[in-house]
Amino acid sequence: MNFFIQRSKLRDLYDKVVAGERISEADALRLFETKDLNALGAIADFVRQRKVGNRASFIINRYINYSNYCILSCQFCSFARKKRDADGFELTVPQIVEKASEALKLGITELHIVGGLHPSLPFSYYLEMLKALKNLDARLQLKCFTAIEILHLAWLAKKSVEQTLVELKAAGLDSLTGGGAEIFQPDVRRTIAKGKESAAEYLDVHRTWHKLGGRSTCTMLYGHVESLADRVDHLRQLRALQDETSGFTGFIPLAYHPENNDIPVKTPPTGFDSLRTIAVSRIYLDNFPHVTAYWIGLGMKLAQVALSYGADDIHGTIIEEHIFHMAGANSPQLQTETDMIKAIRETGLTPVQRNTFYEPIKVLADATASEPAENPAHSKVLEDNLATA
Repeated sequence: MNFFIQRSKLRDLYDKVVAGERISEADALRLFETKDLNALGAIADFVRQRKVGNRASFIINRYINYSNYCILSCQFCSFARKKRDADGFELTVPQIVEKASEALKLGITELHIVGGLHPSLPFSYYLEMLKALKNLDARLQLKCFTAIEILHLAWLAKKSVEQTLVELKAAGLDSLTGGGAEIFQPDVRRTIAKGKESAAEYLDVHRTWHKLGGRSTCTMLYGHVESLADRVDHLRQLRALQDETSGFTGFIPLAYHPENNDIPVKTPPTGFDSLRTIAVSRIYLDNFPHVTAYWIGLGMKLAQVALSYGADDIHGTIIEEHIFHMAGANSPQLQTETDMIKAIRETGLTPVQRNTFYEPIKVLADATASEPAENPAHSKVLEDNLATA
């Protein structure tokens, strides 16, 4: 037994987890409230090892934000702009295809595409975008759109959510993103994202997608005005939907960044808070196969530590990220494949390149095996993207 568990007041919860018993909401709140981060991490690491062994994954992907124009004005958001704003942007389909073509040269397997709720782009724009990207390479996996974007597209198309998803899937959509979950508690949601979809609407979009055979990730934005009990309630609702559909491939906790928005938070999430949130999530979400430490929000060094606190994935190479950086994140815009492999190896785990669905593409078990060479094109693509963003 782990040394920290032997001496911890969490011993009974450790025994419960080892026995394969599901922890309750009261148990999860107790874990959130503990100051014994070492014992909490030990329990979460046990769960991680039981699920994935000695491996940690990453994906070679590229982010594309097609526009930051948005009809909503979420208080927490630093990304959205109105048409009158000088720093708003909107990409044409050929511009998106060009960015994707450049990224394919770097070996990406996934495009991650989200944007604001654009006031005037027609539904046909989104179908055209998916089809054009699939035409580049049918193997390229398209992980696109948040739940609120799907609701917006359904309104544009004057179709049901199910019909809208069916058309998007036929055009090439492989997976929904998990963004937009924020915190499900209604009062908190009204405070940070007034006018956005409700928790029930978010969950129903994912439920509908799962019933169509689709898969998605999900998120939780933590460290703003929510309580620890609100976090537990959020996780409870995600676990319940996963019990129903088994459609979530991974959970991604997102640390709140307070700059350039209307939610005054004196102390953004600390490293302690991020590690305990990842750890509790891993323990409580027993029906989720994976938990991701999102290095863009955490920074790579803390993401590495999180691999000992329940996370088994550090996300992707990304190349160009707007949403968190516009909110004050000072992490790099890009990690190369070599960077990701090195970061995982430094934790003592075996790096695994995965696809959109967390399925292994390549296991890099031997540090002396052939490694990807540093690709100077990474830097060139990044410079070009920052120059035109």
